[in-house]
Amino acid sequence: MKIEQIYTGCLAQGAYYIESNGEVAIIDPLREVHDYINRAERDHATIKYIFETHFHADFVSGHVTLAEKTGAKIVYGPSASTSFDAYIATDGEEFKIGDITIVALHTPGHTMESTTYLVKDANGRNHAIFSGDTLFLGDVGRPDLAQKAASMTQEDLAGILFDSLRTKIMTLEDDVIVYPAHGAGSACGKNLSKETVGTIGDQKKTNYALREDMTRDEFIKEVTDGLLPPPAYFPLNVKLNKEGYDSIDTVIERGAKPLNPSEFDLIANETDALILDVRHQSKFIKGFIPQSIFIGLGGSFAPWAGALIKDINQAILLVVDAGKEEEAITRLSRVGFDNVMGYLHGGIDAWKAEGREIDTLESVSPETLAQKIDEDALVFDVRKPGEYTSEHVANVPSTPLDFLNDHIAEFPTDKDFYVYCAGGYRSVIASSILKARGFHKVIDVAGGYGAIKKTGIKRTQTISCSSTK
Repeated sequence: MKIEQIYTGCLAQGAYYIESNGEVAIIDPLREVHDYINRAERDHATIKYIFETHFHADFVSGHVTLAEKTGAKIVYGPSASTSFDAYIATDGEEFKIGDITIVALHTPGHTMESTTYLVKDANGRNHAIFSGDTLFLGDVGRPDLAQKAASMTQEDLAGILFDSLRTKIMTLEDDVIVYPAHGAGSACGKNLSKETVGTIGDQKKTNYALREDMTRDEFIKEVTDGLLPPPAYFPLNVKLNKEGYDSIDTVIERGAKPLNPSEFDLIANETDALILDVRHQSKFIKGFIPQSIFIGLGGSFAPWAGALIKDINQAILLVVDAGKEEEAITRLSRVGFDNVMGYLHGGIDAWKAEGREIDTLESVSPETLAQKIDEDALVFDVRKPGEYTSEHVANVPSTPLDFLNDHIAEFPTDKDFYVYCAGGYRSVIASSILKARGFHKVIDVAGGYGAIKKTGIKRTQTISCSSTK
């Protein structure tokens, strides 16, 4: 038996390749499926099943394309309904992969169709679970993404999740390996570990949601407490995962069109396309097309695109470093953005060569900010609420990038103001959005809070987030 975790850091997502005696199962594949097919070919094996733990909200799965290319059967858990051909398993149903058995354990709560897949080895011993978003390392799936009706609240779903964990997961042996769908950085939970593989026993000791003496009411309160609103693109990705989508090959072919500056400008004006600049922030601030938005490939590109662009049908034009065009299109497609219309051939240099207008973003060092703060400068913190609560520059408001639209009225149009994040990536994203909205006096703080801490700028004291239980 071979189990391989294929982890995609920018999505904090784990897909799985399981092979036994010439047969393969893939669990929660990414949209680009060639890697799974190539792995199977190297093993001289056949992909037999594609197991989906649930209808994913944070990315578009590769199940439909992989089934079309291999003939493998797509399997969902009980209560799932799809627009394409899929097998709906019953609770406890077994599937043979070579010498091993995969058992579908219906574990609703994150979503109603959520299913954990238990792998039994050739001797029938419980070996590992693929828990999807039911159980993470350090956390459990958020229960606010799948309300079926007004009568089903997140508290109802949390209660169902409590029962699933207690009756299906915690009854397994302590040495059973846990392979979750996500790690730290995913918006599918609140407090996910950076580790991506664990055991049932370790989780019973360290995961707050698996405390042995925890009551159902305590679980519901703790799991639902502090949930931030889910990104706007989540339900749109669920729809694609239920109904199907274009092949990734088609999306790349459609989007990877080189456009000269005149063509680029014409399409931008005629289609109201969003100009998305995905270069490094150090390049962006020195010169960019006016009204363009920065989200760099070097960070958590796809999740930020989903959180900030929101409409997956938005027409997009790319400004990208040479050779990175296909990567940008692929990563956008992972979260459902299939409407890339082309990229600026020759990049920003080609735009400049024609004498076209260029905008810049002022960026200052934390030392410069320290001097300005003494002059009553306006400063804004665009990190996540939890980061802000932990510690921040004194007397500075929290205006998190995720919810920048909710804070637009707080930014001035008539005087300089400064924006910082943790390291300088998110602050440039925020600044680009603000400039596109007409806030031309925004100034980025280079290096973010990490660099600010090395100055004498007054900060709040760190608040410990450790549990008292």
